[in-house]
Amino acid sequence: MKVYPTNGIRNIALAGHGGTGKTSLAEAMIFNTGATKRLGKVDDGNTVADFLPEEIKKKITISTSLVPCEYKNCKLNILDTPGYADFYFEVCGALRVADSMLLTFAATAGVEVQTQIIWEENPDIPKILFINKMDRENADFHKVISEIKSTFSDHVVPLQLPIGKEDNFKGVVDLLKMKAYLFEAGTGKMTEAEVPADMMDDVEMARMELIEAAAEANDELLTRYLEGEELSDEEITQGVKEAAAAGTAVFAFCGSALKNIGIQPLMDFMVDCSPTPDSNALVKGKDIENLPLSAQVFKTIADPYIGRLNMFRIFTGKMKADSVVYNSTKEKEEKITQLLVMTGKEQSAVPELNAGDIAAVAKLAVTNTSDTLTVKSNPVVLEPIKFPVPTLNMAIEPKSKGDEDKLSGALQRLLEEDPTISVEKNAETHQTIMRTMGDAHMDIITEKLSRKFGVEVVVKDMRIPYRETIRSTVEVEGKHKKQSGGHGQYGHEWIKFEPNEDEAFKFEENVFGGAVPRNYFPAVEKGLQEALEEGVLAGYPVTRIKATLYDGSYHTVDSSEMAFKTAAKLAFKKGMESAKPVLLEPIVNVEIEIPDTYLGDIIGDLNSKRGRVLGMEPAGKKQIVKAQVPLAEMSRYTIDLKSITQGRGKFRMEMDHYEEVPPMDAEKIIAKAKQEKEEKEK
Repeated sequence: MKVYPTNGIRNIALAGHGGTGKTSLAEAMIFNTGATKRLGKVDDGNTVADFLPEEIKKKITISTSLVPCEYKNCKLNILDTPGYADFYFEVCGALRVADSMLLTFAATAGVEVQTQIIWEENPDIPKILFINKMDRENADFHKVISEIKSTFSDHVVPLQLPIGKEDNFKGVVDLLKMKAYLFEAGTGKMTEAEVPADMMDDVEMARMELIEAAAEANDELLTRYLEGEELSDEEITQGVKEAAAAGTAVFAFCGSALKNIGIQPLMDFMVDCSPTPDSNALVKGKDIENLPLSAQVFKTIADPYIGRLNMFRIFTGKMKADSVVYNSTKEKEEKITQLLVMTGKEQSAVPELNAGDIAAVAKLAVTNTSDTLTVKSNPVVLEPIKFPVPTLNMAIEPKSKGDEDKLSGALQRLLEEDPTISVEKNAETHQTIMRTMGDAHMDIITEKLSRKFGVEVVVKDMRIPYRETIRSTVEVEGKHKKQSGGHGQYGHEWIKFEPNEDEAFKFEENVFGGAVPRNYFPAVEKGLQEALEEGVLAGYPVTRIKATLYDGSYHTVDSSEMAFKTAAKLAFKKGMESAKPVLLEPIVNVEIEIPDTYLGDIIGDLNSKRGRVLGMEPAGKKQIVKAQVPLAEMSRYTIDLKSITQGRGKFRMEMDHYEEVPPMDAEKIIAKAKQEKEEKEK
């Protein structure tokens, strides 16, 4: 693939709900340019864009892939992104480096959830719409356009109208050129024809809307249009181009990606009217070709054989093979050996790349997603990409006990690849906790661990870090006496245990007359601290307790620090059992952002989870619900929230405090803990 100048590059992200045909559209584009000899199909598992084994197996896009097309002396960098909520982070990365977004809609389904989220969260990026699947039963172009306008914007303007629908869909009317284009299904061969007579009324009405949108993009054209002057075809085209680049209008196309109908006019529009790299918000108004290098990594691929592969976009300047760049994020120099143009999984080396282009580089030492590559003499740092925060917490462990180190290494590689995974070892529950975007994301991670790194894993619910405490004051005796020839062991103490809401543990001594020598006080305290690690109800750590050593006795020969430490542990156990022990559970603060329509359902669900709603506040068309909920009820809340809100809700939570577990729930937790202990002892 040749090296393209900046004005000959178009960076376009294909985005939209899962199943709207983004990958099929990318396949049709590269087939039309002659880059492939056959039209790849998702169902056949032979597409260029979806090449991962997990994608072929599940027939969905999981990872953003770059599919560049050379068309009409222009390079279209097509980024095919996933359409499922769990992989939205891939869309975030692609949209950072794209200059426009091609949103796909199914003509049979209209506006779907993920498309709505993408549009609403990225209001400023210029958009093109493609109403796909016009050949399917119940396809309705006008209904979908109407729904898009009512959901998003009145500035959605059809640039085409379909000729026929369902089985009879055969082409489109171009409202700009006032021509009909008929297609041969599968081959993409296009024939020009006159506009069908029975469509003229609809065509004239739609063309007036198009002219109005074109005029509004240019003050001079608007003045002439309002004064009743007729605009030329060239002026209308120029107005459309300006409106598309500025995002003041969103133009809609239609077709069938699977049958390759209507794709070529869409590609023509991308070349003629899509924004160029110098219009990107990060560099707008700058002479990007003549500035020093600044590039940003938007995706990292961790491969066990070739190592790390970083995909990046050059925002300013040039990058050359066999050069040194400066990672200003990590403040380290990196050697660029080869520059790789990716086409799906295929790689081809190029000697250099110009501002605006997208490519990849292998085997960089420290560079990762979001990092900026620049020059040391002018170290620009581009704003990090904002990725969603993972909210599904699960415990992960290797199936084979000997694979702990192997799993640790594999997880480290996956963390390089996926910015939304987080892993931590919980010192209290001794579990490795992995946070992901949802159950589908977790499934893909476990498959990757097996396929790429040879580690089979088991995924479990995470253990909740309960606590134990006491509710009454008791005075107990702890006595450790042992005689085994020669020196014996003797430690004797009286300790008062009482509830202490102010801190986790407090130790005091109030011994008179030297009943217990001062040099044994630290041993008593240490014994109690060790005993705190395991309570008497279910073996959870003990908190909120005060212990006062007030009496005891000792033996001049047999007493020792160890004896007093042991006596303290005996006193602790006796005291816990008689001081009305109770179980405490962690309570988290939760903020849930949802559309208004789901407010009642969310509050009802929180009540069923023993949650307390603290308040609500409006945020545009949405509501933010604030609540406190037991952590035990929140471990799979990501899945529940998606189900209740059809994927439209999001939440975040943080630990706040501990509260007493209701008696009925406590009984179940204690019974389960005892059962697990018995099984472990067997």
